Amino acid sequence: MTKMSKMHKRVLRAQGAMLALSAVLPMGSAMAQDATASGELQQVVVTAQRRSENIKDVPVSVTALRGEKLDVLLSGGEDIRVLAGKVPSLNIESSNGRTFPRFYIRGYGNTDFSAFASQPVSLIYDDVVQEAPSLKGFPIFDVASVEVLRGPQGTLFGRNTPAGVVKLESEKPNLKKVEGYYNVSYGTHETVNVEGAVNVPLSEYWAMRVSTLRQHRDDYVNNYADLAKTKFTGELDGYNEHAERIQFLFDPKNGFTGLFNVHQRVTDGSARLFRANLIQKGSNDVVPGTDLNSIVTNGLNSQALNTQGVNARLSYDLGNGVQLFSITGYEAVKKYYSRGDIDGGIGGGPGFIPFQAETGGGISGLHQFTQEFRAESKYTGPLNWQGGLYYFQENASGYSNAFNSTTYAQTSHVASNQVNTAYAAFASLNYAVNDKLTVRGGLRYTQDKKDFKTVDATGTVLVQPLSASESKSKVNWDLSGTYKLTNDVSAYARVATGFRAPSIAASSTLVPVTVANAETITSYEAGIKADLFERRARVAFSVYDYDIKNQQLTVVGGTSNITRLINADKTKGRGAEIDFEGNVFTGFRVTAGGSYNYTRIDDKSLSLPACAACTMTDPRNAAGRYIIDGNALPQAPKWTANVTARYGFPVADGELFVFTDWSYRSKVNFFLYEAVEFTGKPLTEGGLRVGYIWANGKYEVAAFGRNIADQRRITGAIDFNNLTGFTNEPRTYGVQFKGNF
Repeated sequence: MTKMSKMHKRVLRAQGAMLALSAVLPMGSAMAQDATASGELQQVVVTAQRRSENIKDVPVSVTALRGEKLDVLLSGGEDIRVLAGKVPSLNIESSNGRTFPRFYIRGYGNTDFSAFASQPVSLIYDDVVQEAPSLKGFPIFDVASVEVLRGPQGTLFGRNTPAGVVKLESEKPNLKKVEGYYNVSYGTHETVNVEGAVNVPLSEYWAMRVSTLRQHRDDYVNNYADLAKTKFTGELDGYNEHAERIQFLFDPKNGFTGLFNVHQRVTDGSARLFRANLIQKGSNDVVPGTDLNSIVTNGLNSQALNTQGVNARLSYDLGNGVQLFSITGYEAVKKYYSRGDIDGGIGGGPGFIPFQAETGGGISGLHQFTQEFRAESKYTGPLNWQGGLYYFQENASGYSNAFNSTTYAQTSHVASNQVNTAYAAFASLNYAVNDKLTVRGGLRYTQDKKDFKTVDATGTVLVQPLSASESKSKVNWDLSGTYKLTNDVSAYARVATGFRAPSIAASSTLVPVTVANAETITSYEAGIKADLFERRARVAFSVYDYDIKNQQLTVVGGTSNITRLINADKTKGRGAEIDFEGNVFTGFRVTAGGSYNYTRIDDKSLSLPACAACTMTDPRNAAGRYIIDGNALPQAPKWTANVTARYGFPVADGELFVFTDWSYRSKVNFFLYEAVEFTGKPLTEGGLRVGYIWANGKYEVAAFGRNIADQRRITGAIDFNNLTGFTNEPRTYGVQFKGNF
């Protein structure tokens, strides 16, 4: 028998999975048609390929969130991490709370928490990349849609996208009329969420939209300075946040449009609460009897972030089937600081704490400038194209401090600066071979350069070298095809590559500046997208297989508080995703999604030292270090699932409704190594909303609950001192009122 190539095997696996799905669909169709009596679903239009298209025609695994579902998820004042698990293959976590989210798609992400960290998942807000992790947590308010694009997107999007893209688009101004909304909620722990927007036509050609968000939660976790909890020192875990966005639209009706955006975010409150020896030795359970509404620490805790930005999106229709675009963006971190007691306790406990550790770190200034020029065709013929140029520059200054937990005095200060400059040229072609088959292909050339230096070191002696410069160029490409099996069912296949430039980590008292070389990915994907039951339901199913070369990995902790970068020779991933939405019968609508994500580090040369107090399960080499070859990637759940259900029925002149949403993720590793204590248990979170809508949808009042089962899980840890951990949010409930005008 002739030996099959790897690509041939992948294609056969994809075909087999799609055939299995097609065998199931007719059975489901017969069952659902009997129950369905409502109208068609609205068409979902996405911009995953930088142009508006029906989601069914896009050869990418993509999920769009909008409307009521987004509002329900955010009703309790949650930040962007609430999206974790709400769409297939997406996880978001943070050891810095609301201000520094880390994204993972298909298990592929980065656990680095330094000010200069880069991530393989790109967050793009209003067509402008938010590259620095401190920019990625900008609140979700007055948003038209959130799109999650899975797999490499390096041809059409500006920065590091080998894992995928999370794309947010604000509601835009319009010239039609004065209109807007207000949304007020009040809940547990005095949580207040106030959101609103107003659209104002200023003239025949100008319109303005002003949006604002105000969020507050009281400190509610009691902090004590002694194990007997007699010395009360205050409360923690609250926050204050406000964000504003002003947009101006200029549309002189001559083919030119300009959209101008000014925005800012200000937040302050508690940093993450680290709890010493929260994890029971020999298990991944919370120590029995732990009161999560109180904590014993002797370090100071605070967090503050201030970001600002402006962008201008211009377009001009040349009138010959060609449209020009210019996207200019400037983002700045004016201030970021987070300070916490990272040993999680006091000198005498809880449990055994070898030494006290309190740190603070932040950004003294960050400036990001981006410019994209793009041309796009809109021909009626079979061939269309896109092409353009892209420029990115970021200048970031960050620092880290250490403190004496008894006197609170600062004991050391290390400040660094990094300048990152990148250029790119890209082009993409679409060709309709016939009425059924469309093929697409794209190329992108990128040149990326980073210059890193330590600018100050006080109270400590760092290991040389203290600076590094890296430059890398790369050509990425993608090729895909979409075939219409029927008017309602299409199949697609896609091969794509991705690239992430080298990363640099600061030096410490134990390690010099470390550099992780550029990483690349080759991804194979295939799927089916279908409208079902006379378009009263839709389903999308995809399978994928990827190989990463030289993946950048972050080594944190061990037996000392250090961070360094390494590369894994190879990382493998494969899996499947499904999205479903349908009207079961009049007034009853459901959505469901799920994913299987298998990841494995494939590098026999990689080994790490043991953690300070955990039970390691990896094999040891001759040097006594632990081999991570074969381990799953950190924060990469193998299984995720989500479901929502909404039932509404008329009452008086309005509608009474019940909406519930649930998400599940399987266990995760917190670190590159595997240890009994540092494996997060499966997590299931659910929400419930009961409300009444009246006056043709003008008003709504509702009661809601988040994490209604109150399932508390350890979601992350610090490993260099003791069995320190931190948890997810508790159950919250409240009331909400919304109005439109």
